[in-house]
Amino acid sequence: MRSLQATVRGEVRDDDGTRALYATDASNHRVVPRCVVFPRDAADVLAVVGTCAEDGVPITTRGAGTNCAGNAVGPGVVLDLSRHMTGPPAVDAASRTATVQPGLVLDRLQDAAAPHGLMFGADPSTHSRCTLGGMIGTNACGSHSVAWGTTADNVESLDVVTSDGQTVTLGGPHAVDTPLAKRLLELRERHLGTIRTDLGQFGRQLSGYGLHHLTPEHGTHLARSFVGSEGTCGIVTRATVRLQDRPQRRALVVAGFADEVHAATAAPRFVPLGVLTVEAIDRELVLTAASRRAENRAVPLPAGDAWLLLEVGADDEDGIREATTAAMRVAREVGARGTRVLLDSAQQRAVWAVREQGAGLASRSLDGTEFWPGWEDAAVPPERLGEYLEQFRQLMASHDRRGMIYGHFGEGCVHVRIDHDLLTPGGRASFRRFQEEAAELVAAHGGSLSGEHGDGRARSELLSTLYGAKVLEAFRQYKGVFDAENLFNPGVLVDPDPLDSHLRAAHLPSVTSNLGFLYPADDGDFGKALRRCTGVGACRKTAGGGMCPSYRATSEEQHSTRGRARLLAEMADGEVITDGWRSAAVAEALDLCLSCKACSSECPVGVDMATYKAEFLHQRFRGRVRPRTHYSMGWLPLLLAAARLTPRIGNRVLRAPVVQRVAKRLGGIDERRELPVLAEQSFRRWFRRHNRQQDGDPVILWIDCFTSSFSPSAARAATLLLERAGYRVLLAPRGTCCGITWISTGQLDVARRVLSRSVRLLGTLPEVPIVSLEPSCATAVRHDSRQLLDEPEADRVAGRVRTLAEALVGRGLPFSREPVRAVNQIHCHQRATVGAAADRRLAVEARIEMAEVAEGCCGLAGNFGFEQGHYDVSVACAEEALLPAARQLRPDDVFVADGFSCRLQSEQLAGRRPLHLAEAILDRIAPTEFREQSRGSNANPPSPPDPAQPGARAEQ
Repeated sequence: MRSLQATVRGEVRDDDGTRALYATDASNHRVVPRCVVFPRDAADVLAVVGTCAEDGVPITTRGAGTNCAGNAVGPGVVLDLSRHMTGPPAVDAASRTATVQPGLVLDRLQDAAAPHGLMFGADPSTHSRCTLGGMIGTNACGSHSVAWGTTADNVESLDVVTSDGQTVTLGGPHAVDTPLAKRLLELRERHLGTIRTDLGQFGRQLSGYGLHHLTPEHGTHLARSFVGSEGTCGIVTRATVRLQDRPQRRALVVAGFADEVHAATAAPRFVPLGVLTVEAIDRELVLTAASRRAENRAVPLPAGDAWLLLEVGADDEDGIREATTAAMRVAREVGARGTRVLLDSAQQRAVWAVREQGAGLASRSLDGTEFWPGWEDAAVPPERLGEYLEQFRQLMASHDRRGMIYGHFGEGCVHVRIDHDLLTPGGRASFRRFQEEAAELVAAHGGSLSGEHGDGRARSELLSTLYGAKVLEAFRQYKGVFDAENLFNPGVLVDPDPLDSHLRAAHLPSVTSNLGFLYPADDGDFGKALRRCTGVGACRKTAGGGMCPSYRATSEEQHSTRGRARLLAEMADGEVITDGWRSAAVAEALDLCLSCKACSSECPVGVDMATYKAEFLHQRFRGRVRPRTHYSMGWLPLLLAAARLTPRIGNRVLRAPVVQRVAKRLGGIDERRELPVLAEQSFRRWFRRHNRQQDGDPVILWIDCFTSSFSPSAARAATLLLERAGYRVLLAPRGTCCGITWISTGQLDVARRVLSRSVRLLGTLPEVPIVSLEPSCATAVRHDSRQLLDEPEADRVAGRVRTLAEALVGRGLPFSREPVRAVNQIHCHQRATVGAAADRRLAVEARIEMAEVAEGCCGLAGNFGFEQGHYDVSVACAEEALLPAARQLRPDDVFVADGFSCRLQSEQLAGRRPLHLAEAILDRIAPTEFREQSRGSNANPPSPPDPAQPGARAEQ
């Protein structure tokens, strides 16, 4: 450790929290490292190799840690290249190449290549976070490799650090005059016959080393032979890769079949057409996806129980028409039950989203059964895939196992997660027997243990089933050319560890005692909830959706959803993190969690870190003095109720600088935050005076403490809108509270009492819809109440809660014909649990051209952005999307945000306070004087109108 710190400019960490974070990847395996190094450049890599070689400490190289075979975990030093070695790619459009650092995320390369009309051909489903170095390590392929090849097929040269501390450049046939190159060619000559007969027989035969690339018929390409070596031979510090032309237009033909066997049998027929993909998904995967996110319920699929996704590309519409017609013709010839052509890019994305989430979706079935990797990447020659799948189904049945099947059927590669019992010794023994029999089956079909994930710790032991002694000896000699001392990733490929050693599941105990939440979807087991995290790392994406805002702000693994879940799991295990709920490492990781709930819907397995954080805080501070913010903001509903009694006095007092400083210090609030101004007009007083509609469909309007205290204009507008829509508005009783502030601060016993009382109060009212104006409050009742309350009434009340848009859409409101432009900041909780479909439909009805702020989180997130130590991260989160959107608004654009936190963050950081949706929609139907009166100034409302004047009825 001291030697590394003295020689490396990057960070070197050996604390228990970091070691726990890097003990696992996306596989079944767990190996705790001695330390983790974050090299800044190639010089740091050389320094690490020199130090470790001198001390005999093994090195495991890691990119995004999304590998499913256990290639990214090791017992010595883990080298994380994804933190600093991420420099912008150098794209050479003339040569159609790009030079990249190993930590660069694939999507960033695609972004740089796109302006030149180019792209990198290999595109695994983890493209939003996988690194080029990781792709080189496993020879990643992706959906389009049927057209553009594997990573190896697209690599031109590599700079590699070997175990003797040298940096060598590997290239093609013109780079074979170095000593290392000569040794590789000598190895080729010794084993040429074996290489030609046993390796490189079909595109996805990727188990072991790619020695066939050394042969003349494969270009004598040393760099491509290195691709797929799984970090066992050296460390890539720079790569030059080949780029492909980006199709001008794309279409997706979806063909439905009776089952995956029929789809697999048909798949090879489409490849000669020149299609870009021949991908497969099955019905169980589609249904599972639909259960996780509302957007997945409208995936446009034809009849069938398994589907082939046939993407075609062309430069013009005629080319697309010709390609889709050919694919449809072949689909009919091979007996497809139905076909559908998708030209709309949004529909194409919806289908691809299901396919890309496969590794996560397939890990937990609709009934809650856990499915595991291990045999998730086998491949056979495509023409034998149908027969292989039929026999593989029989093999699973003989072991009483089932799995969700999907994959790259056009190249014979099958991805599947299987419901093994890895939690008990007997189950793990059965798992070993299954792996051995599955290897024999794939060998009988001339296949490969791995089609793109590598063999890793999961399958390296089985290489002896697939290959004879001569091939294994050639592999051993190949590694020896680069790494004679076995420094790099020992236990993988050569001299492999047993496939059932270091299994992570042995360190994933059940946690069922004295929990704050019920975890109904996880059988009441917090440990099972944590096992939802499969490690696929969707939370490490840096664009698209909201997950994970704190990771995007810090780029620290501990601030990703995966990192937090893995730390909590290690805490439950107790081997590395030994202080349980009092763990400082876990507390530090969770401190920057915004509880935005984005992970609960965007994580393909539904990891809900907001709930897990609340559980941790509940347990950590049970019976102990809590942080100041847990009192100042956790108990905010009671403080606001008192403040609303004399809001003018409260505002005058809090505006005094001395009082503000003292209040912030006592409350644990960052001094850079402004305290919001209380509204000085009572909504309930206005409502009592209001000439309410006495007929129509009854609806209950729930006025939360934030709306009541700071934004009564939104409640007034909502009341008027609901009445215009034909509703008779009833108010929820005073004291009805969602408990969200107690939930977010982990005061679950209080939250349970508050929610239980509210549920009972609402349960006494008519069984009619309950409209909530604050998304976080709606989410607390629709989601958290079911996690906290074991009461039938909680389910009934939760099922009645609606957003305002859900209540108004389709009610025939008389909107203005003049269109307007608007930007809508969708609250994270709404996006995660309800979605914005109703908002979009209502905007169409109201002739509002509504754009959405679809990235990240506002950053205020309730109490989070107010707390000391969070301000900088809060601002960084807001700078991702909210603040740029606010600054780019045109003068006549309408800015909409239903969440009080979103409105306040925009007001404080961008100087523009958005309208609540109620106010924005009311603007579309009300006369000007009525509109201004309903909105008013929350602090200084206008006087009541003259009842004789037009529009007075609504404001009386």
